[in-house]
Amino acid sequence: SVQEFMTFTSQLIAERSALGSRASVKEQEYLCHVYVRNDGLAGVVIADNEYPQRVCFTLLDKVLDEFSRQVSKMDWPSGSPATISYSALDGYLSKYQVHPP
Repeated sequence: SVQEFMTFTSQLIAERSALGSRASVKEQEYLCHVYVRNDGLAGVVIADNEYPQRVCFTLLDKVLDEFSRQVSKMDWPSGSPATISYSALDGYLSKYQVHPP
């Protein structure tokens, strides 16, 4: 399924990326933009080839900064959507989904 593809690909790309790095990786017809902060927190945006790369990394910066302020660092390694509440993500996804701001 699409969800399984996104989850697997995101985990794989994040695990293979160095701390403090940003990268864009082509996977099938998508570009996967990954940002791994120096503290180990990582995020991935999966977008089509036409979505601006700069906007993807702006979104990742905002989401990871806010997430790190709202969620305890102790919860990052073992957390999942079932155990961590981060409701701001839906707003960001709606704002950035079709047309970048």
